[in-house]
Amino acid sequence: MSTYAIGDIQGCYDELRRLLDILAFDPGRDRLWLVGDLVNRGPQSAEVLRFLRGLGDRAISVLGNHDLHLLVVAAGVRKPHRGDTLDGILAAPDREELLGWLRRQRLMHADDGYAMVHAGLLPQWSIAQAIALAGEVEAALQGPDHGEFLARMYGNTPAQWQDDLSGYDRLRVIVNAMTRLRVCTPEGVMEFSHKTAPADAPAGYLPWFDIPQRASRGTPVLFGHWAALGLTLRPDLLGLDSGCVWGRRLTAVRLEDRRVFQCGCEGVRASGDPQ
Repeated sequence: MSTYAIGDIQGCYDELRRLLDILAFDPGRDRLWLVGDLVNRGPQSAEVLRFLRGLGDRAISVLGNHDLHLLVVAAGVRKPHRGDTLDGILAAPDREELLGWLRRQRLMHADDGYAMVHAGLLPQWSIAQAIALAGEVEAALQGPDHGEFLARMYGNTPAQWQDDLSGYDRLRVIVNAMTRLRVCTPEGVMEFSHKTAPADAPAGYLPWFDIPQRASRGTPVLFGHWAALGLTLRPDLLGLDSGCVWGRRLTAVRLEDRRVFQCGCEGVRASGDPQ
């Protein structure tokens, strides 16, 4: 049995299937871990969701910012952005089944000595604490008042974690860290406009994974979200967003030996800027 961690797919279904052929993926034996952003910007988001939903417990995904954006648009809370490619899901006959499956996915996952999150973790959070905090958001997403949660989810404040945060402020910080974070201060103040290389981060900000003494450093973290960072392999982390939707590559890493597998995505070119 092998476990393959795969970077941001963003609706690139044909590329996903080509990559799985390269892996010789066997759903009866192997598992997939997906770092989120399953949908949007690419041409076949509905096909990606149908395929992964059909794999059952052989596919484990965490939610990315584009996945949450789909849920918010579908709930009527926000209008689509320029460059969105969500109409195939929103108009699909199995729309509610696909959206329901997506809403039941995790915000963070940890198993077999690894942790997985779409964007990042704040420096104060241990893996155990982060998993518990992710569970609070998952309960809100899956609960009877999930529409109200989606309506209150967006916003850049509070920009920093405090243990005594409560209500939607608390949930918003968790969501922002786990689905939007790239850089923060050593104290954990988040900044969301930076999307380019780490060297160009605003003064006083570092990539979340380079914060000295971050509490999660003892467990390797798998993440995506940062296309400009590219494939990044270190003992303490695997950054897997290699820019498939921008015409670069879709990447899988076999966790048992960290062997890298890739397929080219030259036929894909999304419009707009990374989010």
